[in-house]
Amino acid sequence: MSAMSLRLPNSLHEAAKDLAEREGVSVNQLVATALAEKLSALMTVEHLRARGERGSRAKFLAAMARAPDLAPAPQDRLPEQKVSNKRLQATKPRPTARRAPARKK
Repeated sequence: MSAMSLRLPNSLHEAAKDLAEREGVSVNQLVATALAEKLSALMTVEHLRARGERGSRAKFLAAMARAPDLAPAPQDRLPEQKVSNKRLQATKPRPTARRAPARKK
């Protein structure tokens, strides 16, 4: 493990100390965990962005066209909810705007 010197605003340091005490961990462990969570989130976003850039809309649409048009399995269905007519009308599909053709890469 490596050591790191870090400068924090007093208010952030106090908040970290308070939270670490409430959680029953050291400030070091709290900061390391928080940093790991943030790095993981940022790397996930970057991974998804890069993966999306490699994707092909045409291939996606072709795969979706091959998928059968079936009702969901019972365990995948959402529970039925009572919905007022006004709300039901608001959820009806609206005509979609035409999209420009996808750019070829």
